[in-house]
Amino acid sequence: MPKNNSSVSVRNPFEQGLIGGFLIKRELRRLKKLPRYEPFSTNVFGPVVKGVDGRSFYYSFREIFRDHIYEFRAKTASPRILDVGSNVGLSLLFFKHQYPNCKLTGFEPDPTVFQTAQHNLDALGLTDVELIQKAAWIEATTLSFEPEGADAGHLTSSESATGDSFSVNAIDLRSFLHEPIDFLKMDIEGAEVDVLMHCGNELSTVSNLFVEYHSYADQPQRFNDLTGILTEAGFRYQIHTQFASQSPLCRQELQLGMDLQLNVFAYR
Repeated sequence: MPKNNSSVSVRNPFEQGLIGGFLIKRELRRLKKLPRYEPFSTNVFGPVVKGVDGRSFYYSFREIFRDHIYEFRAKTASPRILDVGSNVGLSLLFFKHQYPNCKLTGFEPDPTVFQTAQHNLDALGLTDVELIQKAAWIEATTLSFEPEGADAGHLTSSESATGDSFSVNAIDLRSFLHEPIDFLKMDIEGAEVDVLMHCGNELSTVSNLFVEYHSYADQPQRFNDLTGILTEAGFRYQIHTQFASQSPLCRQELQLGMDLQLNVFAYR
Protein backbone atom coordinates (compact mmCIF):
# COMPACT_ATOMS: atom_id res chain seq x y z
CA MET A 1 0.00 0.00 0.00
CA PRO A 2 1.47 3.40 -0.95
CA LYS A 3 2.38 5.68 1.92
CA ASN A 4 0.68 9.04 2.30
CA ASN A 5 2.72 12.14 1.51
CA SER A 6 0.66 15.30 1.84
CA SER A 7 3.65 17.61 1.26
CA VAL A 8 3.80 16.78 -2.44
CA SER A 9 1.49 18.29 -5.04
CA VAL A 10 1.46 18.47 -8.83
CA ARG A 11 0.53 21.66 -10.63
CA ASN A 12 -1.68 21.70 -13.69
CA PRO A 13 0.23 23.53 -16.44
CA PHE A 14 -3.07 24.73 -17.95
CA GLU A 15 -3.88 26.59 -14.71
CA GLN A 16 -1.13 29.19 -15.07
CA GLY A 17 -1.08 32.88 -15.88
CA LEU A 18 -1.04 34.27 -19.40
CA ILE A 19 2.74 34.13 -19.89
CA GLY A 20 3.09 30.67 -18.38
CA GLY A 21 0.16 29.40 -20.42
CA PHE A 22 1.72 30.72 -23.63
CA LEU A 23 4.99 28.94 -22.90
CA ILE A 24 3.18 25.69 -22.18
CA LYS A 25 1.27 25.86 -25.46
CA ARG A 26 4.50 26.54 -27.33
CA GLU A 27 6.13 23.53 -25.68
CA LEU A 28 3.16 21.32 -26.51
CA ARG A 29 3.37 22.37 -30.17
CA ARG A 30 7.03 21.35 -30.10
CA LEU A 31 6.19 17.94 -28.66
CA LYS A 32 3.50 17.33 -31.27
CA LYS A 33 6.03 17.86 -34.07
CA LEU A 34 8.74 15.59 -32.68
CA PRO A 35 9.68 12.45 -34.66
CA ARG A 36 7.42 9.56 -33.79
CA TYR A 37 8.49 6.88 -31.29
CA GLU A 38 11.62 8.67 -30.09
CA PRO A 39 12.31 9.40 -26.38
CA PHE A 40 12.26 13.05 -25.31
CA SER A 41 12.30 15.32 -22.27
CA THR A 42 10.08 18.29 -21.44
CA ASN A 43 9.65 20.84 -18.66
CA VAL A 44 5.86 21.23 -18.91
CA PHE A 45 5.57 20.44 -15.19
CA GLY A 46 8.62 22.45 -14.17
CA PRO A 47 10.88 19.51 -13.25
CA VAL A 48 11.98 17.62 -16.36
CA VAL A 49 9.79 14.63 -17.23
CA LYS A 50 10.20 12.16 -20.07
CA GLY A 51 8.11 10.57 -22.77
CA VAL A 52 8.49 7.86 -25.40
CA ASP A 53 6.52 9.50 -28.22
CA GLY A 54 5.88 13.23 -28.57
CA ARG A 55 2.59 13.04 -30.47
CA SER A 56 0.87 10.62 -28.09
CA PHE A 57 2.18 12.63 -25.11
CA TYR A 58 0.69 15.78 -26.63
CA TYR A 59 -2.79 14.31 -27.10
CA SER A 60 -2.79 12.54 -23.72
CA PHE A 61 -1.64 15.71 -21.99
CA ARG A 62 -4.50 17.73 -23.52
CA GLU A 63 -7.09 15.09 -22.71
CA ILE A 64 -5.95 14.69 -19.12
CA PHE A 65 -4.91 18.18 -18.01
CA ARG A 66 -7.05 20.39 -20.24
CA ASP A 67 -10.19 18.30 -20.80
CA HIS A 68 -10.04 16.52 -17.41
CA ILE A 69 -11.33 13.19 -18.74
CA TYR A 70 -10.29 11.47 -15.50
CA GLU A 71 -11.85 14.01 -13.16
CA PHE A 72 -14.20 12.61 -10.54
CA ARG A 73 -15.71 13.74 -7.26
CA ALA A 74 -14.48 11.80 -4.25
CA LYS A 75 -16.12 11.68 -0.82
CA THR A 76 -12.79 11.76 0.98
CA ALA A 77 -9.53 13.72 0.72
CA SER A 78 -7.60 10.45 0.33
CA PRO A 79 -9.52 8.39 -2.24
CA ARG A 80 -8.35 4.94 -3.33
CA ILE A 81 -7.50 5.00 -7.05
CA LEU A 82 -6.45 2.19 -9.38
CA ASP A 83 -4.87 3.36 -12.66
CA VAL A 84 -4.82 0.35 -14.98
CA GLY A 85 -2.70 1.18 -18.00
CA SER A 86 -0.62 4.09 -16.68
CA ASN A 87 1.61 4.52 -19.75
CA VAL A 88 4.24 7.24 -19.02
CA GLY A 89 2.37 8.39 -15.92
CA LEU A 90 0.40 11.48 -17.01
CA SER A 91 -2.77 10.05 -15.49
CA LEU A 92 -0.90 9.35 -12.24
CA LEU A 93 0.29 12.97 -12.15
CA PHE A 94 -3.25 14.20 -12.72
CA PHE A 95 -4.64 12.13 -9.87
CA LYS A 96 -1.94 13.49 -7.53
CA HIS A 97 -2.78 17.00 -8.69
CA GLN A 98 -6.47 16.46 -8.05
CA TYR A 99 -6.06 14.57 -4.77
CA PRO A 100 -2.52 14.97 -3.31
CA ASN A 101 -3.34 12.55 -0.48
CA CYS A 102 -4.88 9.84 -2.65
CA LYS A 103 -3.86 6.20 -2.24
CA LEU A 104 -2.78 5.51 -5.81
CA THR A 105 -1.67 2.32 -7.57
CA GLY A 106 -0.73 2.21 -11.25
CA PHE A 107 -0.12 -0.75 -13.57
CA GLU A 108 2.12 -0.64 -16.66
CA PRO A 109 3.59 -3.83 -18.19
CA ASP A 110 5.88 -2.39 -20.89
CA PRO A 111 9.34 -2.15 -19.26
CA THR A 112 10.47 0.90 -21.27
CA VAL A 113 7.23 2.78 -20.63
CA PHE A 114 7.22 1.67 -16.99
CA GLN A 115 10.72 3.07 -16.46
CA THR A 116 9.64 6.37 -18.04
CA ALA A 117 6.60 6.59 -15.76
CA GLN A 118 8.75 5.81 -12.71
CA HIS A 119 11.21 8.54 -13.72
CA ASN A 120 8.36 11.03 -13.97
CA LEU A 121 7.06 10.14 -10.53
CA ASP A 122 10.57 10.47 -9.09
CA ALA A 123 11.15 13.80 -10.88
CA LEU A 124 8.11 15.26 -9.14
CA GLY A 125 8.90 13.69 -5.78
CA LEU A 126 5.87 11.40 -5.78
CA THR A 127 7.32 8.67 -3.61
CA ASP A 128 3.92 7.59 -2.31
CA VAL A 129 2.62 6.22 -5.64
CA GLU A 130 2.73 2.45 -6.08
CA LEU A 131 3.64 1.59 -9.69
CA ILE A 132 3.51 -2.09 -10.63
CA GLN A 133 5.25 -3.45 -13.74
CA LYS A 134 2.53 -5.93 -14.60
CA ALA A 135 -0.47 -6.21 -16.89
CA ALA A 136 -3.97 -6.39 -15.47
CA TRP A 137 -5.59 -9.66 -16.46
CA ILE A 138 -7.96 -12.41 -15.29
CA GLU A 139 -5.25 -14.41 -13.52
CA ALA A 140 -1.67 -14.16 -12.30
CA THR A 141 0.33 -15.52 -15.22
CA THR A 142 2.78 -14.68 -18.01
CA LEU A 143 1.42 -13.24 -21.26
CA SER A 144 2.69 -12.07 -24.65
CA PHE A 145 2.81 -8.30 -25.09
CA GLU A 146 3.01 -6.38 -28.37
CA PRO A 147 4.70 -2.96 -27.96
CA GLU A 148 3.59 -0.10 -30.18
CA GLY A 149 6.23 2.46 -29.27
CA ALA A 150 3.77 4.95 -27.78
CA ASP A 151 0.52 4.41 -25.87
CA ALA A 152 -1.04 1.49 -27.75
CA GLY A 153 0.99 -1.52 -26.62
CA HIS A 154 -1.32 -4.46 -25.90
CA LEU A 155 -1.58 -8.06 -24.83
CA THR A 156 -1.60 -10.48 -27.74
CA SER A 157 -2.08 -14.18 -28.30
CA SER A 158 0.90 -16.36 -29.07
CA GLU A 159 -0.57 -16.94 -32.54
CA SER A 160 -0.67 -13.19 -33.26
CA ALA A 161 2.70 -12.36 -31.70
CA THR A 162 5.35 -10.77 -33.92
CA GLY A 163 9.11 -10.61 -33.62
CA ASP A 164 8.72 -7.50 -31.46
CA SER A 165 6.55 -9.24 -28.85
CA PHE A 166 7.89 -10.19 -25.44
CA SER A 167 6.60 -11.79 -22.26
CA VAL A 168 5.18 -9.76 -19.38
CA ASN A 169 3.88 -10.70 -15.96
CA ALA A 170 0.19 -10.26 -15.26
CA ILE A 171 -1.88 -9.91 -12.10
CA ASP A 172 -5.47 -10.83 -11.38
CA LEU A 173 -7.10 -7.40 -11.08
CA ARG A 174 -9.91 -8.86 -9.01
CA SER A 175 -7.47 -9.33 -6.13
CA PHE A 176 -7.23 -5.52 -5.84
CA LEU A 177 -10.99 -5.02 -5.52
CA HIS A 178 -11.44 -6.36 -1.99
CA GLU A 179 -11.57 -2.83 -0.58
CA PRO A 180 -13.60 0.27 -1.51
CA ILE A 181 -12.26 1.80 -4.74
CA ASP A 182 -13.17 5.43 -5.34
CA PHE A 183 -12.02 5.43 -8.95
CA LEU A 184 -10.95 2.67 -11.33
CA LYS A 185 -9.40 3.90 -14.58
CA MET A 186 -8.83 1.29 -17.26
CA ASP A 187 -7.06 1.80 -20.60
CA ILE A 188 -5.63 -1.57 -21.62
CA GLU A 189 -6.00 -1.64 -25.40
CA GLY A 190 -8.57 -4.36 -25.95
CA ALA A 191 -8.30 -6.46 -22.78
CA GLU A 192 -10.88 -4.35 -20.92
CA VAL A 193 -13.96 -6.52 -21.58
CA ASP A 194 -12.33 -9.76 -20.46
CA VAL A 195 -10.94 -8.16 -17.30
CA LEU A 196 -14.17 -6.43 -16.30
CA MET A 197 -16.26 -9.53 -16.94
CA HIS A 198 -13.83 -11.51 -14.78
CA CYS A 199 -14.09 -8.96 -11.96
CA GLY A 200 -17.85 -9.48 -11.86
CA ASN A 201 -19.32 -9.04 -8.38
CA GLU A 202 -16.15 -7.35 -7.10
CA LEU A 203 -17.07 -4.29 -9.16
CA SER A 204 -19.56 -3.53 -6.38
CA THR A 205 -16.59 -2.04 -4.46
CA VAL A 206 -16.00 0.55 -7.22
CA SER A 207 -17.73 3.94 -7.01
CA ASN A 208 -16.53 5.49 -10.28
CA LEU A 209 -15.07 3.82 -13.35
CA PHE A 210 -13.54 5.02 -16.61
CA VAL A 211 -12.87 2.48 -19.34
CA GLU A 212 -11.61 3.01 -22.87
CA TYR A 213 -13.29 0.53 -25.18
CA HIS A 214 -11.22 -0.68 -28.16
CA SER A 215 -12.87 -2.29 -31.18
CA TYR A 216 -10.30 -4.06 -33.38
CA ALA A 217 -11.59 -4.43 -36.93
CA ASP A 218 -10.47 -8.07 -37.21
CA GLN A 219 -12.18 -9.17 -33.98
CA PRO A 220 -15.83 -9.45 -32.89
CA GLN A 221 -17.26 -6.34 -31.27
CA ARG A 222 -18.06 -6.84 -27.58
CA PHE A 223 -19.49 -3.53 -26.49
CA ASN A 224 -22.71 -5.27 -25.49
CA ASP A 225 -20.71 -7.42 -23.06
CA LEU A 226 -19.14 -4.28 -21.57
CA THR A 227 -22.40 -2.44 -21.04
CA GLY A 228 -23.97 -5.62 -19.73
CA ILE A 229 -21.40 -6.05 -16.95
CA LEU A 230 -21.67 -2.34 -16.04
CA THR A 231 -25.45 -2.60 -15.80
CA GLU A 232 -25.25 -5.81 -13.79
CA ALA A 233 -22.78 -4.13 -11.40
CA GLY A 234 -25.27 -1.32 -10.77
CA PHE A 235 -23.58 1.48 -12.75
CA ARG A 236 -25.12 4.16 -14.87
CA TYR A 237 -22.88 5.16 -17.75
CA GLN A 238 -22.26 7.68 -20.50
CA ILE A 239 -20.43 7.04 -23.76
CA HIS A 240 -18.18 9.52 -25.57
CA THR A 241 -16.60 8.83 -28.94
CA GLN A 242 -12.83 9.00 -29.12
CA PHE A 243 -12.41 7.65 -32.65
CA ALA A 244 -14.88 6.58 -35.32
CA SER A 245 -15.34 6.94 -39.08
CA GLN A 246 -17.35 10.00 -40.03
CA SER A 247 -19.21 8.05 -42.73
CA PRO A 248 -18.94 4.42 -41.62
CA LEU A 249 -21.54 3.12 -44.08
CA CYS A 250 -19.38 4.38 -46.96
CA ARG A 251 -15.86 4.25 -45.57
CA GLN A 252 -14.46 2.27 -42.66
CA GLU A 253 -11.43 4.13 -41.38
CA LEU A 254 -8.95 2.43 -39.07
CA GLN A 255 -6.65 3.73 -36.37
CA LEU A 256 -3.98 1.29 -35.16
CA GLY A 257 -6.19 -1.53 -36.43
CA MET A 258 -9.30 -0.26 -34.63
CA ASP A 259 -12.53 0.92 -36.24
CA LEU A 260 -13.94 2.37 -33.01
CA GLN A 261 -12.67 3.73 -29.70
CA LEU A 262 -15.04 4.91 -26.97
CA ASN A 263 -14.60 6.53 -23.58
CA VAL A 264 -17.09 5.06 -21.11
CA PHE A 265 -17.78 6.87 -17.83
CA ALA A 266 -19.57 4.74 -15.22
CA TYR A 267 -20.91 5.99 -11.89
CA ARG A 268 -23.46 5.25 -9.18
